[in-house]
Amino acid sequence: MKQKIIIVGGVAGGATVAAQIRRQDKLSDIIIFDRGDYIAFSNCGLPYYIGEIVKNRDDLLFPTGEFEEKYGVEIRVNSEVTAINREKKHIQYQNVSGIHEETYDKLILSPGADAVAPDFAGIDKQCTFTLHTIPGMDKMNAFIKEKQPKTAAIVGAGFIGMEVVENLHALGIKCTIIDRSKHVMKIVDEDMASVIQDHLTEKRVDLILEEGLDHFNNEGKTLVLSSGAHIDADMTILALGIKPNVALASEAALAIGKTGAITTNRYMQTTDPDIYALGDAVETNDFATYSPRHVALAWPAHRQAFIISSHLNGENIAYRGTLGTAILKVFDLTVGAAGHTSRSLTDMELPYMETMLQAHSHANYYPGAEKLWLKILFNGQDGTIYGAQAVGYDGADKRLAVLATAIKAKLTVTDLPDLELGYAPPYGNSKDPINVLGYKASAMLDHK
Repeated sequence: MKQKIIIVGGVAGGATVAAQIRRQDKLSDIIIFDRGDYIAFSNCGLPYYIGEIVKNRDDLLFPTGEFEEKYGVEIRVNSEVTAINREKKHIQYQNVSGIHEETYDKLILSPGADAVAPDFAGIDKQCTFTLHTIPGMDKMNAFIKEKQPKTAAIVGAGFIGMEVVENLHALGIKCTIIDRSKHVMKIVDEDMASVIQDHLTEKRVDLILEEGLDHFNNEGKTLVLSSGAHIDADMTILALGIKPNVALASEAALAIGKTGAITTNRYMQTTDPDIYALGDAVETNDFATYSPRHVALAWPAHRQAFIISSHLNGENIAYRGTLGTAILKVFDLTVGAAGHTSRSLTDMELPYMETMLQAHSHANYYPGAEKLWLKILFNGQDGTIYGAQAVGYDGADKRLAVLATAIKAKLTVTDLPDLELGYAPPYGNSKDPINVLGYKASAMLDHK
């Protein structure tokens, strides 16, 4: 049945769901509204354009005209949806020509999230940046090209902070990372984070932990920390995380969950069955514990797009929850995690056991064997795996992939020794580190 489907927001959520719907539905009218200039771009590639790893800016973009032609949709950029009338089933939007309305049969919300950027006292926004959008990337890149900064302060040691520091370092900019936490990268535990911190020190990156930014002095060039310490920097990047955009949904009286994101069911419907939501703005259930969770990653958005398009096509394929598998490059290290950390399990008062293994990426006698650290957290009664972490110079990515798959398949630690993984000296060991990790964890169950 032909319908009129309106999608609010693009990028991984909105653009992907539009493409998925069109693959299954050749008749319905699809209109995408976006408040910005770009309907589809790679958020994850932004730091690498700054570091000149990605040379061509256009490689990060999917041109609007091409997208319209390929998928047979209508795109209205620079058009901000400002209100939803659920009773009349129409939206209100604003662009340069004024305020307008558009009716819908089904509405899909993909408003994304905005970078957290407090208005610190003394801030100079000409030399202070966030990196979450193409305009933000362009602003930072223009500053670097024009001003040739020698020093940078990165406030926040999460995904963006870690990726930005590597790419600024590649340009010869001396970097200082500042974070309130006891360790970098909250997706891993403190023992695993210590490997990352040692590597940052090796790269001559200054690291200041358990400190926050209080305010700026000296026209935004001096950061005054919570302890009163001063850091001078030619530029500052605020990498303090993101906040889901829920104002539109909230004003339409759609439920907002405990995490501050839009509540959805297993078919990605909001509390209005004719309104769906996906991506960085939604709350879903955690895969392992079924507790509410907000995860802003590309894989969930793409999977949720398929769930929505299938449901609109009459197929009841349920979203099974978010595991939160994530991976990133920190200089020469690969850092990845899936599921829960010791902190999240403690916060939920969920008892767990843990084991960690230091191994090598492949057979020691074959050239190029590198150190590899693996860790799992698991139920001490039945061996259910709650979380996995991998850090290493080589081979960490494939071990993380296996462990994430094991969690999704609901394998236990006693299944890990039985995994028959490919072996040859350049690629691993006859007994893979994952097998060894499983033996260690199984022995802990046997000897509790």
